[in-house]
Amino acid sequence: MAEFAVSLVVEKLTNLLAQQATYLDGVSQKIVQLRNELKWMQSFLKDSDMKQEENELMQQWVSDIRDVAYDTEEVVETYVSRAASQNTFDVISKPFYLYKVGRKIESIRLRIREISGRRDTYGVVRNGRSGGGGGGGGEGGAAANERLRWWRQPSPHVEEDDIIELVEDTRELLLQLTSMESRRRVVSIVGMGGLGKTTLAKRLYNHNDVKNHFDCRAWIYVSKDYRRREILQGIITDVNALNRDEMEVLEKLKEEELLKKVHELLEERRYLVVLDDVWSMEVWDCLENAFPGGKTGSKVMVTTRNREVALYADGGGIPHEPRILTEDESLNLFCKKAFHGRNSLPPELKKLGRDMVVRCGGLPLAVVVLGGLISRKTKSTEEWHRVVRNITWHLTKGQDRISAILALSYNDLPSHLKSCFLYLGLFPEDVSVQTKKLIRLWVAEGFLPQEGEETAEGVAEKCLNELIDRCMIQVGRLSLLGRVKTVRIHDLLRDLAISQGREEIFLEIHHGNKAESSESVSTKSRRHAIHSRYDQYVFLKDFAPHLRSLLLFNREYNVDVPSKRRKLGFRFEKKLNVIYKNFKLLRVLDLEGVRVVSLPDTIGSLVQLRYLGLRKTNLEEELPLSIGNLQNLLTLDLRYSCFLKRIPNVIWKMVHLRHLLLYTPFDSPDSSHLKMDTLCNLQSLPYIEAGSWIDDGGLANMTSLRQLGIDGLSGERVTSIISTMERLQDLQSLSMLLMSEQEMFPALTGLSHCEHLQKLCFYGKMERLPEPQDFPPNLVKLTLYNSQLQRDSITKLERLPNLEMLVLGEGSYSWRDMIFSSGSFPKLEILRLHLLKELEEWIVEENAMPKLKHLVINRCERLKRIPDELKKATVLKELEIVGMPVEFEYRLRTRDLLEFRHTPSIKSTTDMLAIGLGSHQNVGWPEAQFS
Repeated sequence: MAEFAVSLVVEKLTNLLAQQATYLDGVSQKIVQLRNELKWMQSFLKDSDMKQEENELMQQWVSDIRDVAYDTEEVVETYVSRAASQNTFDVISKPFYLYKVGRKIESIRLRIREISGRRDTYGVVRNGRSGGGGGGGGEGGAAANERLRWWRQPSPHVEEDDIIELVEDTRELLLQLTSMESRRRVVSIVGMGGLGKTTLAKRLYNHNDVKNHFDCRAWIYVSKDYRRREILQGIITDVNALNRDEMEVLEKLKEEELLKKVHELLEERRYLVVLDDVWSMEVWDCLENAFPGGKTGSKVMVTTRNREVALYADGGGIPHEPRILTEDESLNLFCKKAFHGRNSLPPELKKLGRDMVVRCGGLPLAVVVLGGLISRKTKSTEEWHRVVRNITWHLTKGQDRISAILALSYNDLPSHLKSCFLYLGLFPEDVSVQTKKLIRLWVAEGFLPQEGEETAEGVAEKCLNELIDRCMIQVGRLSLLGRVKTVRIHDLLRDLAISQGREEIFLEIHHGNKAESSESVSTKSRRHAIHSRYDQYVFLKDFAPHLRSLLLFNREYNVDVPSKRRKLGFRFEKKLNVIYKNFKLLRVLDLEGVRVVSLPDTIGSLVQLRYLGLRKTNLEEELPLSIGNLQNLLTLDLRYSCFLKRIPNVIWKMVHLRHLLLYTPFDSPDSSHLKMDTLCNLQSLPYIEAGSWIDDGGLANMTSLRQLGIDGLSGERVTSIISTMERLQDLQSLSMLLMSEQEMFPALTGLSHCEHLQKLCFYGKMERLPEPQDFPPNLVKLTLYNSQLQRDSITKLERLPNLEMLVLGEGSYSWRDMIFSSGSFPKLEILRLHLLKELEEWIVEENAMPKLKHLVINRCERLKRIPDELKKATVLKELEIVGMPVEFEYRLRTRDLLEFRHTPSIKSTTDMLAIGLGSHQNVGWPEAQFS
């Protein structure tokens, strides 16, 4: 769709004019004229995009527009890059470069006029919407309140409520899962993509009967590009709550050792392991030995598109194939998605709705996607008639029925959402994508329109939620407070993203040096992803003039690193030099997990970089000083670069930096010496060492900060930080770690003025817990470690009016009894008790924690039992018991369980020390605070 390409380039030119004005001096007026001509042409493209499949001449016209848009982007960005790399042109060379770029711009304007002159020949008429907004799907004239509804912040759930309950399928599979055969059995769900296999499996996995039947459960996504090592690690981490030490040990184990660990871990338990999206019999061959007989009733559940795989895994079983939806069920599901929970359509729309869903062929995914599309439409017969006509148009062209539905939904996206959706095609199949990383990549790409005073990250989060709401992507994992942490994309939708992305010259995917596509690959593709361990990158030189983003997914992190790190790293660095030397217009470079021992000085020539991902690399010693040349950088991710010792004091040059991510367990690179007073755009600084930057104005100038975590603090420095809080009006999360056990947090009275502060984490002894009125008034989450609280501190905490999550970690409370008084913690939903070693009796009085949904008790080894009042709770959904004595769990599962008014699901890992992954006693600093 050329409209998409033109919209993307117009947005980029607008951003460049605003952000690179210094470098564009002398040509800015010409660029403004060029941008305006592209915007004018954009107004003709909606109609042409709809007609191009009917007319080869139209296809050529649209292709010409796309080419001229991308050529425009290239000319301007090349000029800016050259100007930036030379800081300022000298008086002799500047006129020459200005003349040269001016000629190129005039040549492009001439091409635009020629292309525009051919539009009447092809029957292109100007549609009624404005050409500047890039809105999609004919919604340009939507009313203001409808537009607000588009941008609302939804609260998506991992397990959707708006599904059709396949009662018979669920009942039959529940019987299979809870049957008590003496040997381990395999329960299989088979069917085509989009049939709802994973949704049904997830419904069963989260069913209370299943949760309470099995001692432990694990859910593993397999996919085509599976890796046995990752599957085995996933089973161990799902079944056990591993701390940082154990995770590091796990990373070092060989595959055969991991296989043995899984077998030992499951041997004495009744277990359920779900293998989702298995494509080949080879998967079962390499995993079968990991699954012992276990206790009576142990099961493995497999979802697959291949019935042979299911029969191969268990020849004695009968694979279960969910039926397709009936017409009435499809209509019911469609209604729930289109009208957000309603069970019936308005009478005047019922026939049109039925006409639409019948074309979905009973496939739940197609119905859900169509419902997401319609939810954005005006609820009128005219609008629905238009959608029905478009569906018919697609189908009469002989395209696949489901692909037509999915493509229709894609075509309805506004241009910026199309970019966001296509970007997900770069990620490997069935991977869970971290939402924070995805948002930072989107921002670095420059996809997003400016929305008033909203930050680009805020707009990106709205885009993410809108794609979820449109059912184009799926929620993967939620935080306990309900925030989306990971997202996934269904295989069929990923296929759509890849095919559309190639058509738009938007992306290309490589396995080794070969493109995934069987068709010829355009050298003009803007974004490339490499999905393999192939480490020869010379082939990328052909794409250098046009490449904007390069993402490597070869997952090499820490494989045989200690013995061969230097030798392999040197060779690998030489192979990467092709990137540093040739890709001058690169905006995104993500080398996460790649064996990079050092960066060459030439990294500083990539002056257009907005995102540099070096997470989990093998960088050693110190980064090159030339990294300070990356003055356009928005995100620098150095987390888990375990061998990096020091960061050069050039970060202050990156004046546009928004996210500086440094945390590595136990041995983060030295950062206390950094000068920081120029980083007024910084939003995320989740970990940094305390230093003179705090007192020298660095912290006070970070007025855009939203997340801050500081290690190695003295009590005096804490006072200095608190006094600075009034200037940090956007700060939402603050974590502070004292430098030693001798230090103590002083009075924290200054926090009461921080109205935006929602999350606090303190690691260290507290002189005195603040009074409730001295805490931030909108505090939602509080984490305490080593606080050595006084006995009466609980009476202060329980009066915090908006507290939703409380973590009492090791050393925070050292008394034998703890009382939650009547009416306390009025909004608390999540409570975590970690390593309260002295706690023996916990009393919860009537009406305390009336909204508690999730309770974790972790290694409070002297605690005798669950408080009686909690058994009366009506909203408690999940009770997680980690490392508690056998007697505690036995009482819970026998006597206590019968006394619960509403039985919660119970997750426990009492015997997790059995696999021998080291000490579980050192919980340490909560790692999530630094990510």
